[in-house]
Amino acid sequence: MPGRRDPSARLPAARWAVRRPAWLRARKPASLRTSFALAFAVGAAGVTVLVGLLSYDSAARLVRLDEKSVFTGVVRDLRAQVRERPHTPADYTGGRGRGADGPRDELTGATRTDVQVLAADGRIAEAGHPALPVGDRARHLAAGRKAGDWEERVAVLGDTEYHVATVALGGGRGAVQVAQEFSGTEDLLAALQQRTVLLAAGVVALAGAVGWWLACRITGRLVRLTAAAEQVAAHGPTDVAVPVAGRDEVARLGRAFDDMLGRLTTAVRDQQRLVQDAGHELRTPLTSLRTNISLLRRFDELPPDAREELLADLAGEARELTDLVNELVDLAAGQRDDDPPSDVRLAEVAERAAASARRRTGREITVRSDRPALVEGRPAALHRAVGNLLENAAKFDPEGTAPIEVVVTGPRVEVLDRGPGIADSDLPYVFDRFYRAPAARGLPGSGLGLAIVREIATAHGGRAHAATRPGGGARLGFTVRATGPDGPDGTEETAGG
Repeated sequence: MPGRRDPSARLPAARWAVRRPAWLRARKPASLRTSFALAFAVGAAGVTVLVGLLSYDSAARLVRLDEKSVFTGVVRDLRAQVRERPHTPADYTGGRGRGADGPRDELTGATRTDVQVLAADGRIAEAGHPALPVGDRARHLAAGRKAGDWEERVAVLGDTEYHVATVALGGGRGAVQVAQEFSGTEDLLAALQQRTVLLAAGVVALAGAVGWWLACRITGRLVRLTAAAEQVAAHGPTDVAVPVAGRDEVARLGRAFDDMLGRLTTAVRDQQRLVQDAGHELRTPLTSLRTNISLLRRFDELPPDAREELLADLAGEARELTDLVNELVDLAAGQRDDDPPSDVRLAEVAERAAASARRRTGREITVRSDRPALVEGRPAALHRAVGNLLENAAKFDPEGTAPIEVVVTGPRVEVLDRGPGIADSDLPYVFDRFYRAPAARGLPGSGLGLAIVREIATAHGGRAHAATRPGGGARLGFTVRATGPDGPDGTEETAGG
């Protein structure tokens, strides 16, 4: 039917996917070490074979050309001799031709050339070593009248090949045959070829061994790093030894993996501690809620005052539980706001946080700015940090009449109160999660407000700090990284109630 696709159109591909050979499906990828070694061996083999072939071809050409040129020179000299003056076969045989200056010595003095002399009728006057065959053309040249006529051919004696040249003495006086062994050159080249093959095989084997050793050196740290990663993937972040020696890319990868593993371990431990602390802190309001809910079954039996107190407790516990859950969510999220970092004036952030705290607490809060600074950060997070400090100050001094002070000095924010203060033994722990000083365990709160302040300060390149205030009270604050002056030096103070 037009417009419909044939459902069998994809069957061939599906059949191929199903019917792949078992060896192809079961084939495992080669290790990086093996791949390196094979690459070195194959590369060395290719280069060695190429160089060996080119070298052998060049050497064979040179040797053959050299032998040919030597033999051609001997024939040329012999033809020149018989053309310059008349020679007889006796000049190349017997004692006359054996002298230091004889014509035979000029032919064979520095070469491996063999000489055989033919008489005028074509008979062998003096045989060579070995004796060379005499053909019709050689006999014709021996009886010829023109000196210097010649022929060249290849003669096979037994298993040996010779280049044979016959040169006529002229005037029907005979001819001289010179021969050069050709098989000796080929034997030399065959030996050279065999040695080249053996040398190439040795080089390939050596290259494979060196490649394997070098691959072990290169991939050893990668193998250990892979084993560490597999161990982390199988068992989670543990104390795993990560290879970080050296300065190359593998060492950089090892250091990066080690840092990542350290951060992951820290994150997992923080998560476990947060879950444990959160579970501990949630038990108290939940237990109280269950107790009060059980009292609701006898709500009609309670007197009016008890009813009001029960409802107030339920409302307070619900708010406390809500605040605790919200702060846990904020802390677990790492205070990552959606708004991007921007230039922030801490004095303005402190003013807005103080205005919000005045409305919630009804307390008098003053803001004093001294040498204000321009910082880079997330406005909402910094507002939350200052607000938490103000809420903490108001909570610990609920009946106070003295104003709560906010002092902004450069990139430093401090909140000063006249509450009961902080004991020296509690100062190192006031910014820890869920930490409650013995004197504050009866007060509402989750113990997370100041921990959030420290998280925000750390995220902005600073730190949180706490100290006792001279004359009574506490000084709590944080610093952030400054990017520039906020304006001219001066002091600005506002107050409200």
